Amino acid sequence: MANVSNTRGDITRHPDVPEMRDRYARMLGGRDVALVDGPVFLLGLYCAASPWILHYTASQPAMMTHNLIMGIAIGLLALGFTVNPARMYGLSWAMCAMGVWMIVAPWIVGSSPDAGVVLNNIVIGVLAVVMGFLCATAAAKSTPQT
Repeated sequence: MANVSNTRGDITRHPDVPEMRDRYARMLGGRDVALVDGPVFLLGLYCAASPWILHYTASQPAMMTHNLIMGIAIGLLALGFTVNPARMYGLSWAMCAMGVWMIVAPWIVGSSPDAGVVLNNIVIGVLAVVMGFLCATAAAKSTPQT
């Protein structure tokens, strides 16, 4: 039977301390950019809802569909970053490419977009590029070099 009567707060002599430290290190491994996952999801959510927030659903139907699809894609990337970060952080560069596409999309997808639509997509695109770059550089730093 184990001696559980010792009520001191010091567990350094506990026989499972090395195993607990290793498990803790494994659990946190690859989560250098965990704080970016939430903002990436919110960015995708805003991108998908922005045509209704800024009221350009009637004037730019192609941009409405475009932003909805891109927002869902960014949100799915964020969920992937959260659920399986070791496999998904390689797609961080894809989010950078999606951000660049968001910047140029009003002139390619839209038909004579007004300043509000252009500014909205530029802000979303720049934020996507920055967050994708943060995820990609942190993933590159945490990948072991062989």
